[in-house]
Parts: sequence; C-alpha cells; structure tokens
Amino acid sequence: MNPVALIIDDEVQIRRLLRLVLEGENYKVHEAETGQLGLMEIATRKPDVVLLDLGLPDLDGLQVLKRLREWSEVPVIVLTVRDDVEEKVAALDAGADDYITKPFSTPELLARIRAAQRKTRPSEEVSIFRNGDLVVDLTAHVVTRAGREIKLSATEYALLRLFVKHPGRVLTHRHILREIWGPKSEEHRQYLRVYVTHLRQKIEADPAKPSLIQTQPGIGYRFVG
Repeated sequence: MNPVALIIDDEVQIRRLLRLVLEGENYKVHEAETGQLGLMEIATRKPDVVLLDLGLPDLDGLQVLKRLREWSEVPVIVLTVRDDVEEKVAALDAGADDYITKPFSTPELLARIRAAQRKTRPSEEVSIFRNGDLVVDLTAHVVTRAGREIKLSATEYALLRLFVKHPGRVLTHRHILREIWGPKSEEHRQYLRVYVTHLRQKIEADPAKPSLIQTQPGIGYRFVG
C-alpha cells in the first residue's frame, strides 16, 4: 500500500510542486489550503506524513500543531518562509518533527520525510540501533563501536537513548533538558553542551567533525540515524 501524504498550504504553486515530488516517490497525496480543513483531512485520511505551512489564512500553523497533538502523533514537517530561530523552536516544541525553510531542495525534503517517518516505527523494532560500526542495544543497555564496548555514564546513556529513539528529528534544547534533567532544568543549556561534548568524544569517529550528533544553531540537536 502506498504511503499517504497531506499538504496543508495556501499556496497553489507550492502544493503543485510538492504533489509532483511526492507522487514521484509513490505517495498518495491529499491537499488542504486552510488549517481547519487540514485537521479534518488528517482525521479522515490518516496520512503517514503531514507537510504544514505556518502562514495559513485561518489558523496559524502553530495552532494547527497544538490541536493536532491533542489526538495524533502523525509525523509533521513544517514548511516555512520564516527563518527566525524562535519561530522554529516554537514549532518544534509544539510538536513538529522537523522544519524546512522555503525555498528547499527536493532531495533534502525527501530525506527529512523519510527520517520523520522512521520515528513512527514501534519501539520494539528499534531496540538495536546501528550506524556504521556503532551499535546501541537499548534492551541490554550496551553501546559498542567496532565490537568494543563504550562505557557511558547514566546521563550520557540517557542522552544517547533519547537521540536514538528520535533519529533524524530535531530536538530542541528545552525538550532534551526536560527529558533528561526534568522540567526545572530547561534553562541550563551548559549542562547539555557539556554532556553532548562528552558523548561525541565517545561515539563519534571524529568528535571535532561530528557526523552523528549534529548541532542546529540556536535550536538544539539532530541525531542522524
């Protein structure tokens, strides 16, 4: 069965472009030009991925996200002309899985869609994560590189586990701090920087040029799965 994509955007040209790209990847595509219609389409079509514009004529994209997250965990990629870091963080904190700034490249868009959809796999299917010679066994709590076990502190392992469970997804500083250190730690970004540095030194082939834990300036981190 072909995957289903829903485009929520009031620009006809963007919808046409996205339809062309997605149908070329064998997606069944549906469209909505307003936020209200988009929410109705999600409820009835049950899409595998949603591409959401922030600047809609009736509801702001953030409102759509917040309403949607009350009843659905469908992967959502925000498409926006807004290049403001705070707006991107707000979208991610509201429940977006990723964002892409318009204009965008087709290969990047498709890669982000694939990454967003990977997170919907049942947790049992990702009990063992592999990337090159790095293996993370989430059941046994064992991390190895090239067959040799890597010793991680409890916090380092919790951080890595969080990343592994959301491959390809941008996680904001606030989200990571809340998940690892609790809701009262959201402003202590220095904790996070220190532990990310330690983790990179242990799992990256070249910690100076990290390929697994990628920094999203001013926003957070993306773990490349």
